[in-house]
Amino acid sequence: MLTLIEKVLFLLALLVSGYLTWIGFSRVAKVIGRGAGQLYLENLLARLWTALEIFLTQRTVLKTRIGLSIAHLFIAWGFTFYALVNLGDILEGYIPSFRFLGTGSIGDIYRLIADVLSVAVLIGVAVFLMRRFVAKDPALTFNDNVKLHPQVLSGLRRDSAIVGGFILLHVGFRFLGQSFRIAQKGADLWQPLATLVSGLWRGLGESGLIVAEHAAWWLALGLVLAFVPYFPYSKHIHLIFTPFNYLTRPARTSLGALEPINFEDESLEQFGAARLEHLTRKQLVDPFACIMCNRCQDVCPAYLTGKELSPSALEINKRYQIKGEMAALAAGQESSLPLLDFAISESAVWACTACGACVEICPVGNEPMFDILDIRRNQVLMESQFPDQLQVAFRGMERTGNPWQLGEDRLAWAKGLDVPTVADKSDFEILYWVGCAASYDARSQQTARAFVQILNRAGVNYAVLGELERCTGDSARRAGNEYLFFEMAKANIEMLNEAGVKRIVTACPHCFHTLGKEYSQYGGRYEVVHHTQFIADLIRQGRLKLNQAQLGQTTFHDPCYLGRHNGVYDDPRQALARAGLQLTEMPRSRNNSFCCGAGGAQMWKEEEPGTARVNLTRFAEAASTGTQMLAVGCPFCMRMFSDANQAAGGKLEVRDVAEVVAGVI
Repeated sequence: MLTLIEKVLFLLALLVSGYLTWIGFSRVAKVIGRGAGQLYLENLLARLWTALEIFLTQRTVLKTRIGLSIAHLFIAWGFTFYALVNLGDILEGYIPSFRFLGTGSIGDIYRLIADVLSVAVLIGVAVFLMRRFVAKDPALTFNDNVKLHPQVLSGLRRDSAIVGGFILLHVGFRFLGQSFRIAQKGADLWQPLATLVSGLWRGLGESGLIVAEHAAWWLALGLVLAFVPYFPYSKHIHLIFTPFNYLTRPARTSLGALEPINFEDESLEQFGAARLEHLTRKQLVDPFACIMCNRCQDVCPAYLTGKELSPSALEINKRYQIKGEMAALAAGQESSLPLLDFAISESAVWACTACGACVEICPVGNEPMFDILDIRRNQVLMESQFPDQLQVAFRGMERTGNPWQLGEDRLAWAKGLDVPTVADKSDFEILYWVGCAASYDARSQQTARAFVQILNRAGVNYAVLGELERCTGDSARRAGNEYLFFEMAKANIEMLNEAGVKRIVTACPHCFHTLGKEYSQYGGRYEVVHHTQFIADLIRQGRLKLNQAQLGQTTFHDPCYLGRHNGVYDDPRQALARAGLQLTEMPRSRNNSFCCGAGGAQMWKEEEPGTARVNLTRFAEAASTGTQMLAVGCPFCMRMFSDANQAAGGKLEVRDVAEVVAGVI
């Protein structure tokens, strides 16, 4: 098809484009390589399969915004298939009378898929461009109080226009080129859409059609050569980094399990992240993978209650700062600004509830929550800059073993219940980890007493630690005080191992998560179950007989660290149902549950300024179900919703699952 001069010119353009593209991608690789830690490739075949499956099915995109997600699916499929199409078109241009994949069945199917996906891509891209530039969808904007990099607002529009325009023109010209060819050679039943369009060119004549086909070929592939060097600097690079993100992300024990800092490594000079280069390699992959869809801020409790935090803006700000100093960063120079100067405000850092909603919803595998917690680590360990109220909790955990800073009897809640301790009963089968809340918070003590009644009625061989028990350190870790957590974890693990503990049950999801999913980082490996799981098992095994009561209707709030972080959804619901309650789900439930507002150490500090309080927002959602009861499975949730219930005039009865079950045994 191509003349000799065309072949030479295209080859030269290809070499220049390839060289410039190599420079761009090598800079990206060097920037990511500046990060701490490593990219994970163990179990490579399983990781490759997961990355491929996610990319091809687009199931992470299809979690929400179904209509738009389907449009994106066609774009992803079509543009991926176009790698094969472009290769075929180049070969057909260089080899006379060559027909890519032949004219048999394989070639026919190839042309049909290319024909249909071409139109699907054009429609999908048009939808997204209309959404951004015509409809101006509010979901693509940010609250006015969110910190944005100076280039974000103009850059997003420009980059979207460039990427969208490129895809439209590239695919459009290729599609037109096929229609020009069909107009010359006759209808092709395997390219029905291009055949339909070919009827428009009947008046061009043979020479005109040949010129038009050549022009379309050059425009379609020339645009690729022009765009590819820009590719590493555009948001379209997510096409590569989405599967790469899933291929190399850490294999966490749960969604929100933090990676430890090795305080015994004397070479470490930086704890946490103050600048881009202090982030982990995974955290530097994230901005390249970010599709800038804002789905994470759609589910962020801090953002939705008017705080300064947008997890989406955090990733986008990182992306534009990297883009602006890519060459310098790749050359090993220090980044020009601290993260707090361009990526996120200090208020936003402390507004995060560490609920994990941004991590769970992200279609490309980004984890902005971990950036925020690493910035907290820097603020606490390097700068000693953190909310004053947290000092009380830190001091309490350090001196008295609990964030309430109380030195009272840790077994006072069990008065009159004859609760055995490990010191009195060495042959216990399961340890009941009471937790700080049930030890010192009057409302949570009622939950502990109810759970002990259940254990006794079911004949469970258990014991508690009593005065030996100390806080797990979860709040310290989520607040950025990793060293305090490290010291508490080591002491607790030593104590648990000396007591011969193998199995643990706890009514606190934060203890459940920390003991079961994070203590293993320091050698503490225990089988840990949540009390709702344990209760449901006792009922299923027939060890706990319940009265056949009709208790009315309830709604259940999924605690973040039980549900989204650790995937426990059914057991508490089954226990409530067996107790005689009819369950009405809130609009946001299970993995889409809305945080109570206490996680991420928010329990111990004042909520950051916003338009609403997180606990009041969630309580109003529970009240909107019309049920008489709000059931919970977390002492933090109990505290937050009891306060909200009081502020609302006592609209609902707020009870723990254990209290409900204990009432019908």
